Amino acid sequence: MVKSNMLISKSVNFAAELEKAVPAQRLLIDEPMSKHTTFRIGGPADYFVLPETVQEVADVLHIAKQFAVPVTVLGNGSNVLVLDRGIRGLVLKFGPEMANIRHSGNTVFAGAGALLANVSRYAAQYDLTGFEFAIGIPGSIGGAVFMNAGAYDGDMSQVVQAVTAVCQDGGVKRFEREALNFGYRHSVFQETGCLICEVELALEKGINTSIRGRLDDYTEKRQTKQPIEMPSAGSTFKRPQGHFAGTLIEKAGLKGVSVGGAQVSTKHAGFIINAGDATAQDVLALICKVQDSVYKQFGVSLHPEVRILGDA
Repeated sequence: MVKSNMLISKSVNFAAELEKAVPAQRLLIDEPMSKHTTFRIGGPADYFVLPETVQEVADVLHIAKQFAVPVTVLGNGSNVLVLDRGIRGLVLKFGPEMANIRHSGNTVFAGAGALLANVSRYAAQYDLTGFEFAIGIPGSIGGAVFMNAGAYDGDMSQVVQAVTAVCQDGGVKRFEREALNFGYRHSVFQETGCLICEVELALEKGINTSIRGRLDDYTEKRQTKQPIEMPSAGSTFKRPQGHFAGTLIEKAGLKGVSVGGAQVSTKHAGFIINAGDATAQDVLALICKVQDSVYKQFGVSLHPEVRILGDA
């Protein structure tokens, strides 16, 4: 694996410092990112850490800053394409270790690694409504806030009350709703570099049967209309104004079109799937093919919703 001179010269000391902050079993070297993305694609990360507490996140960020090692944050890995040479520097993955969910009154508190489906079900258990839309989004709540994820006419901006994050200086900061700067697939965290650690949701009391009815309805729609049985990163493209990406791609005759192991889903044209040993280069080439074809036929530009990380 190719590493920068900086990482080669400091790798031993850097790893030793990381081991002071997190137990050895949660610090991995040259970890394949294909194991941590829903696309099942991606080369190795130089350093891979699974933090368990906000303090660990702060300590790891402080160490990375001391050694000038770049940091990449990963949640469930459901909206990303990691390139074939992997990710240089350090990957912080917010997984089950930071997925605690609790509530007080109508407020639900969820660790950044909590899966959206689990938060939706937890809210339903206590008759709290407003988060049903998230049941079918295959990601973590931290990643959902970062991207202002949404579905079924709902999105994170409608329910997030506050966010606790660790910023690049290692300090812990609370962001109130008005400071989150939500927009379409956008939040303030795309500019600040602060790492989302816990999310507060302001929900409302509802009727359990109605809440569970909506959860069942949204789950059925996802299972019947989306290619959840195949590895993908979710919807590949942002919704172009006045159009639906999947509809344009299907009208362009691109359903089932492949490049290498990457394929436009035959079930939903808005999804590019890993149909078998796809590389990141396969996916990128197919994205370009789709963009070119749709633009030539309809004059509409499609922009990827999937975050592209790492080295080509």
